[in-house]
Amino acid sequence: MKIDNHPIEMEAMAAFRRGNGDEGNKLQDKFLEDFHESIKRGEDYCPCMAVCKHHGCCMNCVAIHRGHDDHLPYCMQAMLNRRLEKLSELSEHTVLEQM
Repeated sequence: MKIDNHPIEMEAMAAFRRGNGDEGNKLQDKFLEDFHESIKRGEDYCPCMAVCKHHGCCMNCVAIHRGHDDHLPYCMQAMLNRRLEKLSELSEHTVLEQM
């Protein structure tokens, strides 16, 4: 199961933004139900390519990354980079050019 930009969760967030919390919660429950079923089937949902004993165990992975405060888990980097790119547009991407 691919988690990132999942259509059900994207729809849930749209519902929350419209002020429809009930619909948003129902959609999130459906997303989580599908996610848990995916885990039961043994599907790999972790996009990280590193060889790591914590692969697919998000709670442990995030705790470790928070604990050493050095870098974000791989699965969160693309989301953060998309957001930073939008901020960089405010200065004509000069921040990205200097990196």
